[in-house]
Amino acid sequence: MTSKPDERDASALLTTRPFGSTGLAVTPLCLGTSSWGPLRSGETPEARDERIGALADAFFDGDLPTNYLDTSNMYGGSESEALIGAAIARRGGLPEGVVLQTKLDRDIATGDFSAQQMWRSLEQSLERLGRSSFDVLFLHDPEVIGFETAAAPGGPMEALLEMKARGLARFVGISGGPVDMLKRFVETDAFDTLITHNRYTLVDRSANALLDSASQRGMGIDNAAPYGAGVLTGDPRFAGRYGYGPARPEVTAAIEAMSAICAEAGVSLGAAALQFSMRDPRIHSTVVGATSADRLDETVAHATAVIPDDLWAELDRHVPHARFALDAPR
Repeated sequence: MTSKPDERDASALLTTRPFGSTGLAVTPLCLGTSSWGPLRSGETPEARDERIGALADAFFDGDLPTNYLDTSNMYGGSESEALIGAAIARRGGLPEGVVLQTKLDRDIATGDFSAQQMWRSLEQSLERLGRSSFDVLFLHDPEVIGFETAAAPGGPMEALLEMKARGLARFVGISGGPVDMLKRFVETDAFDTLITHNRYTLVDRSANALLDSASQRGMGIDNAAPYGAGVLTGDPRFAGRYGYGPARPEVTAAIEAMSAICAEAGVSLGAAALQFSMRDPRIHSTVVGATSADRLDETVAHATAVIPDDLWAELDRHVPHARFALDAPR
């Protein structure tokens, strides 16, 4: 199909790049599955399974512009892994060239984040996904217990590294929120990969030093939540919010200013938000969630929109001061 004048060829999204020094090859977009599970209003579990199953089938059949799938033990009340596992089973195994990653999680009911819970989390994920090992396995949201507890002898980080030593994961990563904490994990030199979220967007650049540190170590780097949990799509439902909570007034003002600049240039705010992440050479893949073909089509449109080079400098002039970033003291 011929591209529109304001769009690039979507086939370019299938061009893979090295995932740091892991030897894996990933596409610039990673399909996020954190919402693969919850029912829509009036939806039955059977209809949910059909909707998500169709998207999973399209991914594993190579019909989507990505070879990279991100999930977690806890996503969608653990339904995410089950739905993905069912799609893998329908094919008799994981198709060649697909990169599938998941995460070790605390027990949601009890808050248990112990090493023993990490082993239970792994066993559950292996069973749901029909795997004997993973290419990439993350320690997820360690901010719940803090760096010292997570990295202590006999703790969850040690369990993850033991999983790698036993061949249950080829590469291990750290995935979380607060950038100062993530940087401490990165600086242990124990991890191969990193996921940061909501901290490297049009309006929050607080992960910049973290990205530098990870990049210098040759880590595979994913940037998740480039839309700041929705508000940078321009969707009015998310107005006044950023990163799963109320936005600071300065952040809201910046978003409004950037939205006006984009509108004047004939560019959607969502396209600018997504491509801000995709254009950074330190970031190997940007994780974007989708729960339907329509949402994925919107993502592809954002990723392929043509954005004038001079727009980036104009947007940068409205980035809020670091003291208004998500992790800054309130």
